[in-house]
Amino acid sequence: MNAFSRRGACPALSAPMQTGDGLLVRLNPVAEGLSPKLLIELAESALRHGNGIMEVTARGSLQIRGLTTESAALLAAEVDVLGIVVRTSVPVETGPLAGIDPQEIADPRLMAERIRMAVEEAGLATRLGPKVAVIVDGGGQLTLDAVTADVRLKVVRSDIASRWLVSVAGDGQTARSLAVADEDAARDIAVAALRMVAEKGREAHTRDLSERQLASLASWHSTAPPSVLPDISPSRGEIGSLGPSTSLSTSKIGEDSDNSAISPLEGEMSGRTEGGAVEHSRLPIGLFNLNNGHALGIGLPYGSMPADKIIALAQKTLALGATEIRLAPGRALLFLGQPADTSQPLQQTAATLGFVTTPADPRTRIAACPGAPACASGRIATRDIAEAIAAENADILDFTLHISGCAKGCAHPGPAALTIVGDENGAGLVVNATAKALPAGYRPGYDAARGISRVAAMIHSARFQGEAAAACLTRLGTAGIAETYKQE
Repeated sequence: MNAFSRRGACPALSAPMQTGDGLLVRLNPVAEGLSPKLLIELAESALRHGNGIMEVTARGSLQIRGLTTESAALLAAEVDVLGIVVRTSVPVETGPLAGIDPQEIADPRLMAERIRMAVEEAGLATRLGPKVAVIVDGGGQLTLDAVTADVRLKVVRSDIASRWLVSVAGDGQTARSLAVADEDAARDIAVAALRMVAEKGREAHTRDLSERQLASLASWHSTAPPSVLPDISPSRGEIGSLGPSTSLSTSKIGEDSDNSAISPLEGEMSGRTEGGAVEHSRLPIGLFNLNNGHALGIGLPYGSMPADKIIALAQKTLALGATEIRLAPGRALLFLGQPADTSQPLQQTAATLGFVTTPADPRTRIAACPGAPACASGRIATRDIAEAIAAENADILDFTLHISGCAKGCAHPGPAALTIVGDENGAGLVVNATAKALPAGYRPGYDAARGISRVAAMIHSARFQGEAAAACLTRLGTAGIAETYKQE
């Protein structure tokens, strides 16, 4: 086992990554869910070998923090003894309710498995970088619209056999649409795109593909037999030419057809807690009807929770009859198998323990990394600040508020309406940018929540009837917001 992996790689179980609070590992179980007993045993292992902090990421992975080189090896051995098989190849992800959701258009699991097999047969697993990912979305109550990927396949309604929208480099709103195709063609386009990425090297993503390559991918489903697709790569020539017959079959969603910009991939970055709010899909929190029974979604505030509280919640679900716990994209746990009349007592227990039990919880709008003192890189107590803001200013949080212990911005890689970032000058405020941007104003770190309360009061007094707080912030402008934040 490596002592630690370099930043930018995925902190897998066999390759933990150094972070500010020790080594971090990420587990992606092959099985769709864990039994309550198995989750309890895994959390106990996290307590023995880490700092007791467990996380569920935006992609639905499980992270264990605060490990050492020696304890990471012990953890890996215990995971093996528990029989938890983790994915080691290119992630091909489906939704947490795949195959059991009565509202999904099609079960995506068969398509996902066909792509996995094709990736292995083509020898791409070792040629693609650790952060290359594929999403196969069958629709339904919990879509994967908020999760970024290199290649996306989403089923679309059709009077004939299932058809799939294939897009690249982004999430459900920002990805570049290529084509709508049948199952075989959609799979082949996806694998061909991955081959093109592999030819560019292990640092490459689909955002790095050229316009000619994208146009070729979009046209192949109707002009080339499937047997040709696995052999296509930039080194053999970019098949297809830019012209009327090879133009993209669909434009990027929400944009004009002549817009060729490829959205940057903001995937699940190594070591990040992925605590940001899900912007454009239903949160995995609350009750979901299934083909047989129901699932109860319970969120981890800011994607993180002490292992002992996860143990307490899992013990309660075991007593109530739950048979399975699934990790859900959007930083939540889905509990399955318990009788319907146990949902309320389970939610009450979760709320008492500090979990998120309703989508309206303001903590779902706040992205906060571990911060100080949990992380050595943290300059401010991010979680304390987040809790104070959530308690005092819930009514204005219709935007993402990012609270970052340092300028790395681990919890929310993209821009946010407001970001509080810790540095040597205190708690800086960044407006409509990332944590790496230069703050427009400062106040002491311990007093950051009061600064946001000042901004909240400004919003209350300035916004028009029916105006969203986010729109009001845009209208008020950076200088006025920063000046208000600094006020005593």
